Amino acid sequence: MNRREFGKAGVGTAGAWALARATPEGAHERRWLAVAESLKPRLNRTSVPPTAIVRMTADRAAFLRWRAEFVSPVEALSERLLRRGDSATVDFGRHLTGRFSFSLAGEGRGIDAPTRLKLTFGEAPAEVAQPLDPYSGGLSRAWLQDEVINVDVLPAAIEMPRRYAFRYVKLEVIDTSPNYGVRIGRMQATALSSAGGEPPPLADTVPALLRQIDRVSVATLRDCMQTVFEDGPKRDRRLWIGDLRLQALTNYATFRSNDLVKRCLYLFAAFPREDGLVPACVFEAPEAHRGHEYIIDYAALYAAAVLDYAKASGDWAGAIDLWPAVKTQIDLLSTYVGAGGVFAAPARSWVFIDWSDRLERSAAMHGVFVFSLRQAAELARHCGGEADAAKYEQLAARMTAAARRTFYDLPRGVFVSGPVGQVSWASQAWMALAGISTKEEAAQAFRAVAQQGNAVRPGAPYLYHYVAEAMLQCGLKQEARELVETYWGGMVKAGADTFWEVYDPANADLSPYGSTLVNSYCHAWSCTPAYLLRSLHLA
Repeated sequence: MNRREFGKAGVGTAGAWALARATPEGAHERRWLAVAESLKPRLNRTSVPPTAIVRMTADRAAFLRWRAEFVSPVEALSERLLRRGDSATVDFGRHLTGRFSFSLAGEGRGIDAPTRLKLTFGEAPAEVAQPLDPYSGGLSRAWLQDEVINVDVLPAAIEMPRRYAFRYVKLEVIDTSPNYGVRIGRMQATALSSAGGEPPPLADTVPALLRQIDRVSVATLRDCMQTVFEDGPKRDRRLWIGDLRLQALTNYATFRSNDLVKRCLYLFAAFPREDGLVPACVFEAPEAHRGHEYIIDYAALYAAAVLDYAKASGDWAGAIDLWPAVKTQIDLLSTYVGAGGVFAAPARSWVFIDWSDRLERSAAMHGVFVFSLRQAAELARHCGGEADAAKYEQLAARMTAAARRTFYDLPRGVFVSGPVGQVSWASQAWMALAGISTKEEAAQAFRAVAQQGNAVRPGAPYLYHYVAEAMLQCGLKQEARELVETYWGGMVKAGADTFWEVYDPANADLSPYGSTLVNSYCHAWSCTPAYLLRSLHLA
């Protein structure tokens, strides 16, 4: 059944609910995959010419200690005859996800050997300024965007076969022969995105820094919008639930490509684990299939992602169709709630919450699940599942009471986590978003952690988003605005034209993977200031 058949006249809410319940075992997944594939978008192609020849200059004050410095107009490159050991770095003026082409001609006594070139693509200056080897990161060296090519016949028009995420391209002549040199010309990038057009800019009354943050947020989302909402177009180039939810919220306020959100939700539903848990990520090629990672908090947030989509799009028939997948997540995760009402993730399972080695996650995970229960209950009522809604609301109430007994430190006015009572921003954010703390308690808790130097701060934009959203929810608009201006504004001031996967203002070398070279500098979960500004009225 394709999307037109499911949504056409005669298949209303009641009929869709009956169809979803009556589908034979295993047929849900096949149909969900068919719907997802019917929604696969065509990519828009935009030609992007290079803007300048630059050199990378060491600068201890710059992000990762390198900055791009103008050398000459781009036309000057074709005037140079390049020989062994020569190089040039081209700036395209903006980050883009796409392809790269150029022409190559030889001049001299004779073209009597192949030309060997090395091309290095970088999202940030440091990626083309410093050697990629020896590489010390914990992820595959193959993620680093460099290629060595041999060109046997000149002149040649060269279309690089892969897709890259880049602003800068460094071209190095490894070898020709002593008898000739090469000229590089007609360089062109083709930016790819399924985003259509540009959302309207913020009003001129919004302060300049916030308008700039918004523009970078929109650019980040645009370059991650491919045939799915990718997490990072350089790495990992796949669909993750946690990233998707934040991308989708920002999309509703900007590009409004709601069919792309629907495609992603259906892809997750189509590939559950044997027990029904949705995968944390999905791959598209060579054909759609699930990843091997399963993240407990991501599975819980699937319910919120479906409800968000239905509210933004008005497609309640689609939400009803996906209800069995939502219900499976909530029912399965409910079995991890103990007799005392506290959520306890299974041993050796992955609870993400944030990139932070220090973070004790018990309280935050408890809050995520209570939040998800409330979202699922609201969705169930729209889907005709009154009994499920009542059950989830009862469990949320029991877990709220348990959280206040177990995690709330009344004398200090903060929520703590784990055996040593760790205080973190994550715990306060998720207790607020879950409705476990009152608005007054949440505001007090955020003020308290801001004064505690040992409170565990967020490690990445993913959690910073939920902190900012929780602050807005409890009335701390000024504090949320200052957080966005300081954190995302810090990236802008450091030269970001798309927002990064990880950022610590006090530690530019932070990487969850052992090397900043493999960090993603255009990353989905960092795009949300545009949502905060446009939908939650941050400004």
